[in-house]
Amino acid sequence: MRQIPVDTSAAMVMVAQPPAPKVKDRRTGELAMDMETGAQLMTIDVLFVLDGSSEVLTITAPQPAFNGEMAIGTMVGLTGLVARPWENEFNGQKRHGISFRAVAVTSLASDTSKVKAA
Repeated sequence: MRQIPVDTSAAMVMVAQPPAPKVKDRRTGELAMDMETGAQLMTIDVLFVLDGSSEVLTITAPQPAFNGEMAIGTMVGLTGLVARPWENEFNGQKRHGISFRAVAVTSLASDTSKVKAA
């Protein structure tokens, strides 16, 4: 299937929902695994802001690809982000969309910017 590279260099990206395990089968609760590495797949919702427009995107990445703090509002960098068009049919209903996958999701929060509670 075609993968389309996404340039994030001019975008501001922040965590909208922290990482959570990706579920492969909602009926059984089976978790999704990366077919190449065997690592558990995670999803993270990010607010993607570019040229005055914003959108919440769900990004999938292997669990080891998440580096640093991933609290809501944390600025993150997306390495190797690609968009993949998809299409399926379930119970006679055709569906389609775009999924996003990243090689790495890295927190851009610096250790010096964290405020310690007194």
